[in-house]
Amino acid sequence: MTIRKTGPRKPSLVDNSVAEEAESLLAGYSEQKKPLGGYMALVGLLTLALGSGLASTASSEEDLPELGWGDLLLLGIATHKLSRIATKDLVTSPFRAPFVKFKKSAGAGEVEEEARGEGIQEAVGDLITCPYCIAPWIASALVFGYQRAPRTTRVLSVIFCITAASDFLNHLYAKAKE
Repeated sequence: MTIRKTGPRKPSLVDNSVAEEAESLLAGYSEQKKPLGGYMALVGLLTLALGSGLASTASSEEDLPELGWGDLLLLGIATHKLSRIATKDLVTSPFRAPFVKFKKSAGAGEVEEEARGEGIQEAVGDLITCPYCIAPWIASALVFGYQRAPRTTRVLSVIFCITAASDFLNHLYAKAKE
């Protein structure tokens, strides 16, 4: 049996009873503490961005370029490479530093990091250390970029596609030398 306090409540910008109810609803999810509220905020942000992009595309009176199979392959490889750069690259670590803690070098210019903090800080840390998690964000940006500025987006995608091919060849070369 739950006993609730009665009487005047402190004024708040957030209704604590709703927050407490949401917290209790999510409480049995994991034995480990997870930043589920932060994850929900990030999913909401991505949904808002996608919805805005789709609304903009739907209301456009101009003919937008179609994506062919070659474009999908190009954008897919570029998404892969940009996901690795955003989440693992040594040189981009200063951008992740407010949300993550360095664990160790992973070789080939990559690092292993882990999220730090709590709430939204930890949720963002989880997002920006996971190439699989950040890929939908990057793919969305590339697709909407392709719809609005196809030449520029294609040039950038080609650069990252070539970089991915170069990385693959560098790994093959290193294996052949072993």
